[in-house]
This record gives sequence, C-alpha cells and structure tokens, in this order.
Amino acid sequence: MATSDGAADDLLPAHLEAWLGAWPPTAPVDVVGASARLRPGWDGSTTALVGVGTPTRTLLSVPPDRVKAVTQVLGRLDDPDVRRAVVRAVGARGRILGRGVFRWSRCVADTRRLPDAGDWLDQSDPRVPDWLLPFNYGPVLVAWDDAGAYGAGVGIKRHDPVGHEIAVVTTAALQGRGVARRLVAQAARRIIDEGALPTYLHDPANGASARVADAVGFPDRGWSVYGLFGGGD
Repeated sequence: MATSDGAADDLLPAHLEAWLGAWPPTAPVDVVGASARLRPGWDGSTTALVGVGTPTRTLLSVPPDRVKAVTQVLGRLDDPDVRRAVVRAVGARGRILGRGVFRWSRCVADTRRLPDAGDWLDQSDPRVPDWLLPFNYGPVLVAWDDAGAYGAGVGIKRHDPVGHEIAVVTTAALQGRGVARRLVAQAARRIIDEGALPTYLHDPANGASARVADAVGFPDRGWSVYGLFGGGD
C-alpha cells in the first residue's frame, strides 16, 4: 500500500474548504455562499451548487447571493420536492440535483497488487480522445487495446491544490480485464506522490465503479457528493 491514510486527516478538510468555501457543516444541512461557485472549475465552466455530506451532516456550496433563497427551502435532501426547490433557488431550472458517492484515500494499492497499465500523455498528443481534453490537471493517462489503439483513459479534475478527482472510462474491448482499477491506482499513486489527495466519485447505482474503488483502496465511508446535472443553468 502507498502512504498512510492518516495523511488524509489534514488534506481532506483543506480540500473541502477550498472546493466548497467552508468546512465542516454546522447543521444537518448547512449552506455556505462561496466565491468559488462564480469561478470556472476544472473544465472551465461554473456550477451553481456543489455539496458534500458525511453520514450525519451535509454542506451545500452556492453563490453568495443565493444563500438566503436556498436556506428558505432546505429540508431532507432525499426528498425530491426539496431537491427541486433547491435547484430553483440557485437559479438552475431544468437541472437535476443529483447525489453521488464521495470517496478519498491516501492508502491505495501498490504496483505489486495493481501494476501500472497506461502511459501518461500530453493532451496535445493526437492519440488522446476528445473526452480527456477538458481535464485541467495536465497529462492524461491512457491504456492501449490489443491493436495498439486507445482502450481506456483517466483524466484528473484538479479542483484545488489539494483535491484531485480521478475519472476513468474503459472501452468495451478492455472491460472485464481489470484495466480500470489498474489505471485508477496508477493515477492515485501519482497524486499521492505529489502530496495531494486523490478522490473518486461515482453514481450510487454504478456497481462497476464501486468495485473499482474498493479494489484500489477507496473505501465507501457513507459520504455523499451533490451536484447539478442535465440541461443548462
């Protein structure tokens, strides 16, 4: 295993405070106005809401001028009516407030358990597929299929100097071979070596992503991430 997960005790709060604008939440569902919601994120776009929840408390980060409106409609975030009201309150009609699983770790599988599976490429490399171009970390990680063409890749969302989120996509040709977990482990080890905190987010219904996270060393601690999906603001 690489590094000690105890290092995350300091890095996780630093990441969440930078990404959300405050941490920890001080109420079952807390709201903070953050200038970060007005600045371009990892892909150059802005988002009117980002949230992270522990098993007992959740913090929603919204633009400063939307705090009052969101606070007035707060309730249980598992209530569809509350989620719709929050979307309206942040001025994001047509979007959906969705929940994902939020995982992090600084204690991931080493190269003996999950060997490197890909090559780090500059985004200007013509072999890099379009989906990897928006990621703001810099180099992207690519694995090749049996014919030597693109078969799977990892992009890293650099949310702030501390928190770096890993996203992985595998083509049908390489699925079922353990390539995704090897790529995620390879990317996580690089992030850890650079002194940052790798995070891994996925849909609660995505069993394949959950299995990748478990195999690499990203445990499900019952934490959630909230964001806006679909349509446009």
